[in-house]
Amino acid sequence: MTSTASTDNASAAPIARPPRPAASLVVVRDSPEGVEVLLLLRTERGDHNSGAWVFPGGIVDRLDCDWHRCTGADDAVVSERLAIDDGHGGLDYVVAAIRECFEESGLLFADRSDDLPLLHEPWEALQSSRAPLHRGETTLGALCDSAGLRLAADRIAYLAHWLTPVGRPKRFDTRFFVGVAPHGQVVAHDGTEMVAHQWLRIVDALARADGLKLMTPTRSILQSIAHFHNVETLMRWARSPRAVPRIFPRMGTGRRGFQPVAPDEPAWAELGRLDPEGRGTACYDIEVDVPVRLSSRVIRVTADNGSVMTGPGTNTYLVGGGPANERNEWAVIDPGPLDANHVQAILRAAPGPIRWIFVTHTHVDHSPATVMLKAETGATVHGRVATHRERQDPTFVADRVLEDGDRITLDRETTLRAIHTPGHASNHLCYLLEEERTLFTGDHVMQGSTVVINPPDGDMAAYLVSLRALSAELGETLEWLAPGHGFLIERPNDAFGRIVEHRLRREAKVLSALKKLSADGPVSEPALLAKVYDDVPARMHPVALRSLTAHLIKLRDEGIVRHDDRGWTSTK
Repeated sequence: MTSTASTDNASAAPIARPPRPAASLVVVRDSPEGVEVLLLLRTERGDHNSGAWVFPGGIVDRLDCDWHRCTGADDAVVSERLAIDDGHGGLDYVVAAIRECFEESGLLFADRSDDLPLLHEPWEALQSSRAPLHRGETTLGALCDSAGLRLAADRIAYLAHWLTPVGRPKRFDTRFFVGVAPHGQVVAHDGTEMVAHQWLRIVDALARADGLKLMTPTRSILQSIAHFHNVETLMRWARSPRAVPRIFPRMGTGRRGFQPVAPDEPAWAELGRLDPEGRGTACYDIEVDVPVRLSSRVIRVTADNGSVMTGPGTNTYLVGGGPANERNEWAVIDPGPLDANHVQAILRAAPGPIRWIFVTHTHVDHSPATVMLKAETGATVHGRVATHRERQDPTFVADRVLEDGDRITLDRETTLRAIHTPGHASNHLCYLLEEERTLFTGDHVMQGSTVVINPPDGDMAAYLVSLRALSAELGETLEWLAPGHGFLIERPNDAFGRIVEHRLRREAKVLSALKKLSADGPVSEPALLAKVYDDVPARMHPVALRSLTAHLIKLRDEGIVRHDDRGWTSTK
């Protein structure tokens, strides 16, 4: 009777079905090396969950609703905590989670009616009742009544809420709970639905996620609790007043087949836009040189230059073809790196003639293909030249130098407005597609990482000013960001705020480290780097050093730090 809130396998075109209420229990325990979690191996039955390692759980049974004899739990309180809106009471889910855990693992979260702990007796005597309970020949209430037990609802806490995507033939509305393994009890998988079990440190389970076949909700929930060092802090957090949002995975296709995509994955927002019915018609991978129709006016083609600096590759956007575009003329934003194959992919993706080329900035992953594309199309090139030529594309020449606020009409229903956003580069421009409230951000906002600010052309103070200006001018009206790397980003104002907050936190870390280290004299940038970017992999430190320098220059110009031949010193 195990369920999961979403699945990970190929499927035919789905028919929307109402989700069935379900409950699952994440059982944890302390170990000397960290928190361990109980995972059970699903038997092979030819469905999507076959061979998956899961938490115990399953459907809320009608009989779960008839027996609520639990310690420390009130149905009205639990229902409010779970925000129940499906006709069930909150304790229905609690009882179902405890019952499924007992059926599948042999662990029973219960107390004796005389308030003594449930240890070997009558726990061992109850083990023979697991199979009849699973077959529906008895009920958990009857077992507990005969043994003088009450379910220990106060020993589990509400953890997460997942809803299976529309694109699955079997759908579940699953409440996940968490509880510490009952003392003195031993796991014994049932041998029917579950054919193996193991206790794993959460970090080890995640490290082996592919080999273990973890379903999307399982993996996501483990990620959400992996940072807890012991079960006490985990349970304290789970019991604390906090919002538990209902998570709606979305279906997509890609290298791993037809599968759900969770809200914390890069493609989630874009899938909701391109495939609102959840039928899995959009891709959760960025595919090289494959055109993706983002709207009637926008097509994305991604270059084959993926790296640690460019993510999945540099995005080139085709803009035009609006409802009133009789000539079917198109503009290209960021032709990308010097790659003839990518230029040909752009030409193939264009539904009509390319008349305009717009460049966000002239770093070598964004503009060098301009020369080849202009030669092929005769398009007019728009952009700016950087103040400093280091790390810039030396071949870039603008036919029209754009100023902040310039508007270019592609047709009577498609308009781009240039917005000068210095910071990552002195010549950086974002382009607003006014009719769709979509901002093409180049490297001003990237998905999944912060951009490198590389002096002298990069300027941290200017970058923060540009972000705040975008938020103030467009934040309430923008609907989407189309970044130079990655998928579409929703809630643009939230994205601006997160970046500013991140930069200010990093700046505070710079100041804190500098105050401590410079007490004994000026500090070198490499010495600061080790302290300020201790949360960044060492292989990325040479890149991080550029942004550290940008932070220090900003603070120097503000009079907060000073610099001489010996290094940096705090003035505060």
